[in-house]
Amino acid sequence: MRFIRSVILSGLSSAALLVSQAALAQAPAPAEFVTKATQAGMTEIGVARIALGKSKADDVQTFAKQMIKDHSAAQTELAAIAQRQNLAVPAQLDADHQAVVAKFKRQPASAFDAAYAKQMVADHEEAVALFKSEAAGVKADAELAAFAQKTLPTLESHKTMADALAAAHS
Repeated sequence: MRFIRSVILSGLSSAALLVSQAALAQAPAPAEFVTKATQAGMTEIGVARIALGKSKADDVQTFAKQMIKDHSAAQTELAAIAQRQNLAVPAQLDADHQAVVAKFKRQPASAFDAAYAKQMVADHEEAVALFKSEAAGVKADAELAAFAQKTLPTLESHKTMADALAAAHS
């Protein structure tokens, strides 16, 4: 009986350790978070500007304007935090994000709205995950974690809006 109890307790201890390690999920390093969030935000703004020129749909136009407004405000706030912490802020898109913007520049107007909506769903799923990780990360920088926590509801709202846009333009 003692043997069974010790095996059970040992198993529970191991499971508890694994759960606690998962709960202590590492947020990205501050510089990595700033880079990823900045790249994502600049891409959202760039693609939204293309949407304003290519789409004739009112809902896409409204969404694109909201993306420019909200992501510009977030970019400004994140850049100020990064500057205070002497963290580099990318000034231009990396190759992967440039490719996304270039794809939408080449996208024919007839297929633009559906492709844009689909991209916005995927991008906001990634952004929400990144910001949740930063907001909940035990070793996260306090100021960046607070920024992520504050920005997360807006990104989640964008995701909901993108889902509706995708449903309307699929």
